[in-house]
Amino acid sequence: MTTLHPEVSVQLSGHDGNAFIILGLCQKASRRAGLSDAQIDAFTEEATSGDHDHLIRTALHWFNCS
Repeated sequence: MTTLHPEVSVQLSGHDGNAFIILGLCQKASRRAGLSDAQIDAFTEEATSGDHDHLIRTALHWFNCS
């Protein structure tokens, strides 16, 4: 699977596994990296369209996660 935005680094380890925290970390990293509001909205829509596992898979697909 190719990462869509490898320039966006998100550290997921060491944080609470709460879906809202993961979503917030991804959104914050996206803004810092200069992604457009439309790109962030597209990520958010895709990430919240399923369960917790779907959120994680979406984050891994979109960003460079550690």
